[in-house]
Amino acid sequence: MKILFSVVLGVFFGTAAFAQSLSGSAANAPAQMLTMSGNPQRAAQTGMAQSRDLLERSGTTWAHGELPLWEVMPEKTPDPPLGDVARALRKEHATAKKATKVWRN
Repeated sequence: MKILFSVVLGVFFGTAAFAQSLSGSAANAPAQMLTMSGNPQRAAQTGMAQSRDLLERSGTTWAHGELPLWEVMPEKTPDPPLGDVARALRKEHATAKKATKVWRN
């Protein structure tokens, strides 16, 4: 067990030392100045451009006035409570026609 632990520990430290030796070459590289690219255009106020229709073959529909919501969308009836549904199913199951003969193979 001790030998296995020492082998695993040696591989771990060997990998760490090798990684440090690789990163040392990048640290010794000459420094480079960071240059930000500039944008020659500046923001300015201009007039609005002429409108273009993005949809090629479509017409424009205009409507005036407002419709109340009750004319457009019907009122949703609330769902019955689950207790009432369960009672109705139980009552239907009790009054359902039962089989008179049972076949067993």
